[in-house]
Amino acid sequence: MSGTGARSSPSTANGLPVFSAQTRLLVVAPHPDDETIATGLLIQQVRAAGGEVRILLLTEGDNNPWPQRWLERRLRIRLADRQRWGHRRHAEMLQALQCLGVPAQALQPLGWPDMGVTDRLLQSCSASVSTLAAAIGQFAPSLVVAPALADRHPDHGAAHVLVRLALAQQVNPPPLLNYLVHGRAGDGDSREIHGTAAQSACKRAALAEHRSQMALSGKRMLHLAARPERPSGLASPLAALPWRPPVWLRPWLRLSVASPAGTQSWRWRDAPLQRDQAGRLHLSVPVGSPCFVRLALTLRSPWIFDHWGWCELAGHSGGVAVGLAQAD
Repeated sequence: MSGTGARSSPSTANGLPVFSAQTRLLVVAPHPDDETIATGLLIQQVRAAGGEVRILLLTEGDNNPWPQRWLERRLRIRLADRQRWGHRRHAEMLQALQCLGVPAQALQPLGWPDMGVTDRLLQSCSASVSTLAAAIGQFAPSLVVAPALADRHPDHGAAHVLVRLALAQQVNPPPLLNYLVHGRAGDGDSREIHGTAAQSACKRAALAEHRSQMALSGKRMLHLAARPERPSGLASPLAALPWRPPVWLRPWLRLSVASPAGTQSWRWRDAPLQRDQAGRLHLSVPVGSPCFVRLALTLRSPWIFDHWGWCELAGHSGGVAVGLAQAD
């Protein structure tokens, strides 16, 4: 769940809350289709109980060049082309939500740049967190479901960090569950959602509405959607950094920290790290809680997924948290 102060509610045998007409589910989706792949059954079950669902869509999924090149028979993609593609994916998502029993007005798009959520986090942390906090406060959810920190898509991992920082601003935050689309499951406890035959059929129908994505990745998406939905709780924060990057790669590595105090980044050689007697690396500066650290390669690559990604560290008690300025 989301940590100290989180609201509690009655649970079923699999650890999920009991859904009712008072349930208010907020699903945070970085891109169109995440809502269906990761929470298609969950959404239907909340709606079947009379509860309300809102989808907070971070991006329109417009930075999606290969399906666009394939379907539109074009090589060069200009800004206007991307915008048109984003409109198409938005319309597909509305059709998918209709299959899941969610009205169009339940979709709240933020219009952030696709493949740019990490940049928003590191460069405009305060404004981005405030936007999410306002959306959470306005809807007043009884349950939030967001991407897992272990998700290797950079937009997903950054979305988790932003949601956690936004929830940290709530006086009485709702419970938080996480879903994983890309990568292996983390250490958090998970619950498995079983749908009826009709609910599973509606989920497949909703996925089919994302036609732009099914064109090139239909088999992969069907595989992802066929997996059991296993929303998980939070893993325990780590005491030390989990990475040991090779020495030859370190000149091209960057370490970033995000906490309620803001963000800061360093080249690996300049990062404030200390090694303990066991050889583990620790941040040598005090940070607030929750505290998230990202290790990334600065070299350009066609591979979009994170190799190291984010981890959560146990915050240092006392002292001044990491500053807001970014190091070069």
